[in-house]
Amino acid sequence: MRAVVPTIKRGGVSTVYVMPNLTPPITTVKQANEYRRELRELDSSVNYMMTLYMHPSITPITVIEAKEAGISGIKIYPAGVTTNSDAGVLDLEPFYPVIREMQEVDMVLNLHGEVGCTCDSGPEYVQQSTTHPDKPGAVTVLNAEHAFLPTLRKLHNDFPRLRIVLEHASTKAALEAVRDCGPTVAGTITAHHLFLTVDDVVGDGFAFCKPTAKTPSDRVALQREVVDPSSKFFFGSDSAPHLSNAKYSSPHKKAAAGCFTQAYATQLVISALEDGVCKGWFEAVAVNENILREFLGARGNRFYKVGTSASRLDERILLEAGGETIETSIRHSESNAEIVNFRCGKNIWSLKWTE
Repeated sequence: MRAVVPTIKRGGVSTVYVMPNLTPPITTVKQANEYRRELRELDSSVNYMMTLYMHPSITPITVIEAKEAGISGIKIYPAGVTTNSDAGVLDLEPFYPVIREMQEVDMVLNLHGEVGCTCDSGPEYVQQSTTHPDKPGAVTVLNAEHAFLPTLRKLHNDFPRLRIVLEHASTKAALEAVRDCGPTVAGTITAHHLFLTVDDVVGDGFAFCKPTAKTPSDRVALQREVVDPSSKFFFGSDSAPHLSNAKYSSPHKKAAAGCFTQAYATQLVISALEDGVCKGWFEAVAVNENILREFLGARGNRFYKVGTSASRLDERILLEAGGETIETSIRHSESNAEIVNFRCGKNIWSLKWTE
């Protein structure tokens, strides 16, 4: 944490939505408050929006206490689908009283939008259902997000006033699902999904993330969504500060899922869109200041109802092309623990803060 927090502002970010999938997960108001206190001690200039991890110990009373404590949301991690999700949700129905209270107090529900893999299940999962053709057969990392989308639609139908965020969308289907929902449903797009396809992930642990990057057409759809003035998506880095040795697999463990982008978060988004222009996916005029302001901050601030003082609207960032190379890694000065930067060694835009 001491190595990562200083990179928040370096990446052009002043408000962060702090995810709760630590070890152990953040499931109580007391834990969230203590975590926020520790973060503020490291950099008090950042606005830390705290969350809880959906867990059987959370009750409607917890929701009320969390709202009063200024906690912004609760995130659902389907069990076993990503980093530190072993304590996640297997069935949503038992959590409906909690979700109903979230709707009543206007707390955001964040979703890791995947279902668990069924590759090792019986033969009934192998073939696509003929009675329900919208339901996939065997679920793998490549269709786990698509298989989750009916759950998103059901949650929205059951709780139409609940603000829901589908995190880190990786497919065109996810973009369409969010678009088809009402105004209380939004989504986030990461910097790394704007660069990656599944071919980049194969053999490269530092490009491995959940949801896994998908097809080239999905990547194009994500980039075009960023520059769409009517989009319901905003930036969410989903930056994962795994130690470098955790990103290598072995016979005894799999590589940790996640890309560390925080130190160059904003710069990476700009570079990805620059690449999209070069590839002819959209015109250069589509990447303008208003579009970037909406995607990188304004749209998310409105959805989360972030106040003017909390979002520090007096601060600005200045970006210049080609002024920097992404460093290989960041290290903690005392432990020398290493976290490898996404796209290390590549040229990147430089960034500085102004008023």
